[in-house]
Amino acid sequence: MKKTQLAAALCGVIAATAAGAAHAQSNVSLYGILDGGLAYVSNVGGSKNFTTADGLQSGNRWGLKGSEDLGGGTSAIFTLENGFNITNGALGQGSREFGRQAFVGLSNKTFGSLTIGRQYDSVVDFVSGLTSAKQFATKLGAHVGDVDNLYNSFRINNSIKYTSANYAGFSFGGLYGFSNQPSSSTPGNGFANNRAWSLGASYANGPFRFGIGYLEVGTPNGGNTSGAVVGDYSGDFYSAKVGTATVGVDKQRVFATGGSYKFGPANVGFVYSNTQLRYVGGTGARVSNYELNGTYNLTPALLLGLSYTYTDASTRSATLANLSPKYHQVNAAVDYLLSKRTDVYLVGIYQKAAGDATAASINGAGGASSTKSQTAVISGLRHKF
Repeated sequence: MKKTQLAAALCGVIAATAAGAAHAQSNVSLYGILDGGLAYVSNVGGSKNFTTADGLQSGNRWGLKGSEDLGGGTSAIFTLENGFNITNGALGQGSREFGRQAFVGLSNKTFGSLTIGRQYDSVVDFVSGLTSAKQFATKLGAHVGDVDNLYNSFRINNSIKYTSANYAGFSFGGLYGFSNQPSSSTPGNGFANNRAWSLGASYANGPFRFGIGYLEVGTPNGGNTSGAVVGDYSGDFYSAKVGTATVGVDKQRVFATGGSYKFGPANVGFVYSNTQLRYVGGTGARVSNYELNGTYNLTPALLLGLSYTYTDASTRSATLANLSPKYHQVNAAVDYLLSKRTDVYLVGIYQKAAGDATAASINGAGGASSTKSQTAVISGLRHKF
């Protein structure tokens, strides 16, 4: 009898231990995207260019994503995401090990999530997905120079981010990226030197989607290499697109909004962004982008995409001429699903510089044209796992 009772007790202990271990067990998944192909650009510094294409439709990556149920609807979460170049195996995002994303935090089904690490800002979280570049047109289809960061050219380091739960289609969030410096009166130092913050919200109900976001980056070129943005940051629209040298960005403000409506196999959308750049030394630039885009599924496997973007910019300087560069850009694409995880795509992009713009310069095309027009054609294969 005693032996039977002892065996029953041991079985109870083992069962309780197993139940506790199961409750605290972490779920970790490995995921990634491999995207490569070929690209043709009509004019790069006066010459045609044929190249291999790396991560144009989706940046190449592999990542680890995990969660642990802590009870009461709360979980510990983390994401580590590495970016790389498929053509030569090199690390991306400034040769960082986990340059795309790296964060840890807590998530609650009712209240949302709070995370800390290297993360996307609210303009990317709430508006980016409405652009043609993110839907079908690759990074070459992004707005001129990706000056509004809607193609997430840079991330925010040292950031703490809150993202709400989904409340009947409505969600919101905000982010603050620390400079990691104490307050100081010395130029190039201080709490505000190279910090960033952003706010955003979105709403989705049936066929309708809407997003809005704001991002502000302070003194990214102030000499603080441990701040919120460093390495992959580039907000220099003035010198790269107009042809006049500057000494770096002192402040960048981005406001973006957009919406889309789906009816049957078709989807139409509009995105607006306004970027204000203040440069060290008094120069500055304002860049507004107006994008109209649409997609149409000829079949469940075959997607057609088309968009037009008008870029209206102006620059100011105390010592140089004030300029008004303009750009017209058309993106067109065909995307065919070979399976649920593999697709092939063909994308064409045409950009025409106007006004005071000295040359066309498609984002990520390898360089500016020697004329006011530039064309790019990209074909690729993408596999998700």
